[in-house]
Formats: sequence, structure tokens, C-alpha cells
Amino acid sequence: MQQQLHTIDYIVFLIYFVIVSSYGYWVYNRKKKALQDSKDFFLAEGSLTWWAIGASLIASNISAEQFIGQSGSGFKMGLAIATYEWMAAATLLVVAIFFMPIYLKNKIYTMPQFLTQRYSSTVSTIMAVFWLLLYVIVNLTSILFLGALAINTISGINFWVCMGGLALFAIVITLGGMKVIGYTDVIQVFFLILGGLATTYMALNMVSEHFGSSGVLNGFSLMVDHGNDHFHMLFKQGNPNYLDLPGLSILLGGMWIVNLNYWGCNQYITQRALGADLPTARNGILFAAFLKLLMPVIVVLPGIAAYVLYKEGMFQTEMQSNGALNPDRAYPILLNLLPIGLKGLSFAALTAAIVASLAGKANSISTIFTLDIYKKFFNPAATEKHLVHVGKIAIMVAMGLAIVISPFMGIDKKGGFQFIQEYTGFVSPGIFAIFILGFFWKKTTAKAALVAAVIVFPLSMFLKVLPGYADLSALSNFGLAAVNVDSGLYEIPFIDRMGLVFLVVVAVMVVVSLTDTKAEPKGLEIDAEMFKPKGAFAVGAVIVCGILAALYTIFW
Repeated sequence: MQQQLHTIDYIVFLIYFVIVSSYGYWVYNRKKKALQDSKDFFLAEGSLTWWAIGASLIASNISAEQFIGQSGSGFKMGLAIATYEWMAAATLLVVAIFFMPIYLKNKIYTMPQFLTQRYSSTVSTIMAVFWLLLYVIVNLTSILFLGALAINTISGINFWVCMGGLALFAIVITLGGMKVIGYTDVIQVFFLILGGLATTYMALNMVSEHFGSSGVLNGFSLMVDHGNDHFHMLFKQGNPNYLDLPGLSILLGGMWIVNLNYWGCNQYITQRALGADLPTARNGILFAAFLKLLMPVIVVLPGIAAYVLYKEGMFQTEMQSNGALNPDRAYPILLNLLPIGLKGLSFAALTAAIVASLAGKANSISTIFTLDIYKKFFNPAATEKHLVHVGKIAIMVAMGLAIVISPFMGIDKKGGFQFIQEYTGFVSPGIFAIFILGFFWKKTTAKAALVAAVIVFPLSMFLKVLPGYADLSALSNFGLAAVNVDSGLYEIPFIDRMGLVFLVVVAVMVVVSLTDTKAEPKGLEIDAEMFKPKGAFAVGAVIVCGILAALYTIFW
């Protein structure tokens, strides 16, 4: 499988690198102020257009774990994994309509700042430290490691050279501030989509040619015919993949918590829109929703194509890893089969996805550390210029830590996506509960938020290990448990576990708030009028919902 890149591929990649770097430098010089303040550096206040916001949201979200991991999931379980992308499109609309107006109305620039205004400095500090640890140790580290591993697998370039090159490229972009990240992300998304579509085109064409036909549409039709079991969005109990995607829960249960927490309560994501006015922020998020509808074509269909060809006897050796079938090898195999030149384009697309995610994550780490830790506790009188300087140092330190830590994290291509999901999923229900009650229930107290932050991880762990101590077979009647093929025990599916933890945490927060009689109601400034979608955004939102309804109807 180790097919090296050719000279033409490197030239194509070099063209991509020069375009992104040159454009970033041009944006930096054209839009920089005589005195760059912290809001300009971290948020690009008033500088990002709707299309830059939307592109930056997608570029920051899509990385190696999507290209490699979701293609592998497409190979293993089929189109159902696309629910992460398509449900995200619906979630983005919810965030644009309900969350973003609250943030912008109350001049929220960081998530810890929201917690300070709504609850207390103690809650804010605890969560700021938690987010920093999570972003550096889990997210930044895994994105960098998985990205380097993917590029090493495809190109044959030394792993540490790949890691160092990705980190350096991301640092250069990040040091330009959020506006450079936002506008270069437009170029990154262009390469990401163009290169991704090239791989999908080739994969569908291969299916078509294998069965004696030609054309992409024929290839898709043949995929549906010969891999029909991979074209269902909802799994029933008994399906070996039910624990990963438990039936209707992906539409009505915990999947909403996964998405709403990620897209609405995450500095890494919301930061792109926090510096804009409401119409611009909403239109940017709508653009991201449309791009999300396209993502499964790029990251899932190639995996299904590889599955169909594997069933036909192709890639039997290449798909093996340590003597076992490894679905995550599907995308690198297909990419290595691309013609010279086109392979360079797809290689650039993968690199673009990784670098954009690294830059976005590093900027968020820098923002939280500088504004919510350093300025708050170490140097309240710091000048704007000094804060920007500290932010740049934080970026380099965070990337250095990620490089040092990554070899000890036990991440690999097969487990990387699960690594991220597991560690964030243990706390996501608590974070989302704190935010959603803080938004819409004035009686929620700081004590309740603190209790939620403390109990969410132990509660998640308890439900995780419970199958080893209790018989959960009765829960299967309600769709809340299924048999783990490996252990033979009934387990609560990951998505359902998040939903249950969320409900328990909300109930505890309500009880604590109602019994905390000394606390004064402390709501944010909210105007019902600001939640009404208007103009082009309203029309676009209806179109997105219509497309989603059609997709789920066709592939139910």
C-alpha cells in the first residue's frame, strides 16, 4: 500500500501551500491595525464575512479523524455514520437561531466569560481549566497525531517530519490571529472539498468499472445494489453496530447533546461567529450547515465504495492490519490509487483539513488562557499589545506540548476517533446542561452549576462500568441496552448513556437551584424578538430542513 507521492503530486501540494501562505500573509497585512487589540487577534471582531465564518467552521471541524475515521466507519457500518454530519446541519440552525443571539446580545467573547456573567467566577475558572486540559491533552494532541499518522501512511514521509511540519504550518497561520485563520480557511475548504470530491469520484468510478459499467452515477447505483445493507440510516437491535448508533436515539436522544454541546457551547467552534453581528453570524452558520450536508459525500461514500470492492475480492491484503481487518485503512488505500497529480490534490485536501483544525484549536486554547486565566489572575492591568503577545506564546507552548504528549497517549488510527469521543463524551452532558439551563432558566444557581460540573464525570463512568456489575438485559426492552459482541454483556449505548446522564444532571441542577433559597435569580439579557429567523437565513433554514427530511426518508 505504501505508494509514494510523485514529483507532480509534490508540485500540486506546493502550489496549495504557497496559495494558503501567500493569501494569509496578504490578509494579515491588508487587515491589520496599527495597534492590534485582543478582540481583533482572538475574534477578528467585525472582520469576517458570512462566507469566511461558514468556511472556517467546517475547516476547523473536519480533520484526519473525519477523513480516515468516518470513511472507516462507512466501510464498517455504512451511511448511518453520516448522521453525525447531517444532524450537525440541523444543530447549526438551532445554534444560529437560539444560542448566537444570546451570546452576541450579552457581548460574550469566550465560553468561560459566559459562565462568569451567568454563574460565578468559580464556575468559570473550573471550566476554563478543564477546557484547556481537554483541548490540549485530548483534542490538539489527537488531531496532530492522527494527522501526522495519516500523512505518513499516504506519503511515506517520516512520521516526526509530518508532525513537525503540520505543527509549524498551523502555528504560522494561527499567529496571524482569527482573521487570518478565518480567511485562509476559505482556501482550505476549497482544497478540502475539491480533493475530497476527487477521491469520491475515483472510488465510485472504480465500482462502476468493476461491474463492467462506467460513470459516477452508475457507480453509486451499483453501490446501493451490492451494498444495500450499508444504505440504512437507522439500526435495529441485533445489528452489531447498534451500540455505536442506537436506532431512533440518533434522531430523538443523545445525538442532540453531542451536537449541541459541540456546535453551541464550544469555544473552538463558536469563536468564529462571536466577533460578527447577528445577521452575518447567522448567515455564516447557515453556509456551514449547507456544507455539512455535503460532507458525507466526501468522507463516507469512499468508505462504502471500498466495502463493496472488498466484498468483490479487492484490497484483501491492504485492508489488513496486524492480521485483522482494519476499516480505517479504506481511505488511504483509495487515495493511493488516485492518478498522479490528483493524488497530490487529495493529499493537499487532507493536509488542509488537519492544519485548519490545528489552527482553530490552538487559537481557542490561546483565547481561553489569555483572557480567562492570564488576564484574570496574573496580570489584570495587561495592555492589549501584551495580551496579544501572551496569546502568541500560548499558541507555541500548546503545540509543543501536543508534540511531546502525543506518543504517550496510546492514540492510533483505529482508536483515534473513539479516543476523542470517549473523553469528551464523559463530560459533554454536564457542560450542555450548565449552558442550556443558564440560557433559559433564570433560577439556575451557581451552586447547581458547580454540582453539575462535579458529578457528570463520575456518573458517566458509573454507567460505563455498570454492565460488569449488573444485568442490564431488562433495559433492552426500552432500547437502552444492547449486547456487546466482544464481551457478551448488555451495555448502554454511548449515545443513550449521554442522554441519561444529561437528564440526571438537569434534574439535580433543578433540585439544587430550588433548594438554594439564598441565591438571587441571575439571568442574561434576552429579547424574544431576537430569536426570530429573518430574510435569507429563514429561507435557507427551510431548505436545509427539507433536504434533511428527504435524505432520511430515502435512506431510512
